[in-house]
Amino acid sequence: MRPLIMGVVNVTPDSFSDGGDAYDAQSAITHGRKLAADGADILDIGGESTRPGASPISVDKEIDRVLPVISALADDGFLISVDTRNSAVMAAAVEAGAKIINDVSALEGEGSLEVAASSGASVILMHKLGDPGTMQAAPVYANVTRDVRAYLAGRIQACEDAGLGLDRIAVDPGIGFGKDLDHNLALLAHLDALTDLQVPLVLGVSRKSFIGRLSAGAGRKNAKERLGGSLAAALAGVTRGASILRVHDVAQTRQALDVWAAIDHASPAL
Repeated sequence: MRPLIMGVVNVTPDSFSDGGDAYDAQSAITHGRKLAADGADILDIGGESTRPGASPISVDKEIDRVLPVISALADDGFLISVDTRNSAVMAAAVEAGAKIINDVSALEGEGSLEVAASSGASVILMHKLGDPGTMQAAPVYANVTRDVRAYLAGRIQACEDAGLGLDRIAVDPGIGFGKDLDHNLALLAHLDALTDLQVPLVLGVSRKSFIGRLSAGAGRKNAKERLGGSLAAALAGVTRGASILRVHDVAQTRQALDVWAAIDHASPAL
């Protein structure tokens, strides 16, 4: 089965990769429709940047940013995910038509677990170390793969205890969220260690800074020049069990997956 593609719709002025590109509601709606036409299975809509060094915004501002976009794209019939760590935003987004809650805090925020459990929505639990403002300040792990797996297993159990079945849960290792270059590479190399959690594995590597650190030329500093590295990391993740890819470049990712699948399932040599 082809991995699902989650297209990123950032309604923010300060996202690391596309800040301001779709900042107003109508631009974001247009962008979401384009991503769906390009082959996105899910549209992930966020109104607060969680990039390294980002500052939090008010809940009211976040709701004002995302609700018109969620409502319009849900009315179009698209499957909508809300990218938020605030319980009030989760509740409002689900009311507006979102079917998935994608939380970088893995529902650890005040009221988040309760809202998610009662909403009927599916959830994506992401691992991060620290808060966006400080998470890249010398992160330390005993063993990054084991530590991330243990954390996610604990959050899955917390969700089950709150009444969310495994059929409503997915996990994300949080590439770039409180991890240095070696941590990110180790997690990607051993991503299959997370597959025994028995829930779908979401992978977000698109345009991230670790690709820039491995790059020469424009991609080192310009996030939009990291398509090649993004596709390479995504395909490496798929071969290790990722079933949902969160990406900015939907059409190119869909093409890469289609070619990869055709090769992988080719008939034996004649």
